[in-house]
Amino acid sequence: MCGIVGIRDAGGVSFSLYYALFALQHRGQESAGISTFDGAQLYKHKGQGLVAEVFDPAILRGLEGDVGIGHVRYPTTGANKPENAQPFNFLFRDHIISIAHNGNLVNACELRDEYEARGQIFCTTTDTELIAKVITDEMSTSGCIEDAVHRCMRILRGSYSVILMIDGTLYGFRDPLGIKPMCIGKTSQGIILASESVAVDALGGTLLRDLKPGELVCIDEGGMRAMQIAVSDCRAHCIFEYIYFARADSILDGALVYDVRRNIGAKLHEEAPVNADSICPVPDSGTAYAIGYSKTSRIPFVESLMKNRYMGRTFIMPSQIEREKAVRMKLNPIRDHLTGKSVVLVDDSIVRGTTSRRIIGIIRDAGAKEVHVRIGSPAITAPCYLGVDIPTRQELIASDKSEEEVRGRITANSLHHISLEALVESIGIERKHLCTGCLTGCYPVSITGEQSQPPAIDFLDGTYQTKLELFE
Repeated sequence: MCGIVGIRDAGGVSFSLYYALFALQHRGQESAGISTFDGAQLYKHKGQGLVAEVFDPAILRGLEGDVGIGHVRYPTTGANKPENAQPFNFLFRDHIISIAHNGNLVNACELRDEYEARGQIFCTTTDTELIAKVITDEMSTSGCIEDAVHRCMRILRGSYSVILMIDGTLYGFRDPLGIKPMCIGKTSQGIILASESVAVDALGGTLLRDLKPGELVCIDEGGMRAMQIAVSDCRAHCIFEYIYFARADSILDGALVYDVRRNIGAKLHEEAPVNADSICPVPDSGTAYAIGYSKTSRIPFVESLMKNRYMGRTFIMPSQIEREKAVRMKLNPIRDHLTGKSVVLVDDSIVRGTTSRRIIGIIRDAGAKEVHVRIGSPAITAPCYLGVDIPTRQELIASDKSEEEVRGRITANSLHHISLEALVESIGIERKHLCTGCLTGCYPVSITGEQSQPPAIDFLDGTYQTKLELFE
């Protein structure tokens, strides 16, 4: 998870960064931060909490400059501590540098050990600081950011989308497999890099394209230049972005997430039809799925669970106890829609199963006669090592249980997960270009003790080429 954004805008960037981070709040609720540069001085503010809790108008007015980066954090590597909030800011050989990162490195521990053995020190427990070390270490030798990113892509193993600001110049790059998303947009007076296109929409901008896997872009007063650092015949876009993480109105690597989820709902009905009185989504992540199921089945779409809009996303809360407590606060049943009714309950995924069981309990307590569960992802059977807090196999309900056993545990009358084939077809991207590690146990990067099929990556040398077509 995590949301990152970088903006260069002649009209000042602090409020624009704030609005963009607000649009990306679903990607991280633990901390938020903004760093800006006015040509001579770095301004920064970050803290734990939601974007609206960390910033106010007075703080934003104090963040001066026409270029800046921002971050909302969802922790995978690194504890919930103030020092782990991003962006990270530091001086290196008289250069003022800020960095923000979305993703997770599977070789972070061995790289950290290597750098510490050489006398390097670390101020945080995140892998973002490690990326900064790799970049500055290479720059100290070559003085070239292209060589530094080239080095990153050679030695970092895992997922990473990175936005970097060096003396007011913005850089963005994405890992060679494109596991984590990043897009490029144009605003009325500038350019934006962001995790999702909704951040571009929030500023009234135009989505230009996705950053290519293995690509480096540079944005300065002269415009934008791009360089392809690495290429691979196969990509590994995170399939869970389409299932849950991304906002439904985002466009990821050419696919509108809302349409993907609606298509999945339609295929859920084709694979597992059921006679019922209504289709009920688990809001909000199940809504698009439920609309697709309802349209195909011709069973009425009826909201029977109302969401407390002030609750945030329970999946990314740090502990299971907090997630379970939040379910009752987050969802309130509409009894008149449920009493005596047979309901198809549609959701995006089942991870541990405890939340699903609680939701079904809420619906039954409200008087539902039957609860048939349809899930927009295949059974999650393996952990994620690439940026998603999907737990160990021991905690995953489907890792050692059949679908029928899971159905019994969550007390549903029936249960069906979408097939992987139907999911891939709904996304519209070939399976070889998707990371399905959490669904299949086979990963696109080498991970100790796990099955993997890493694709070959070619590293290129070249010079920046101006992408004039972006601005036509």
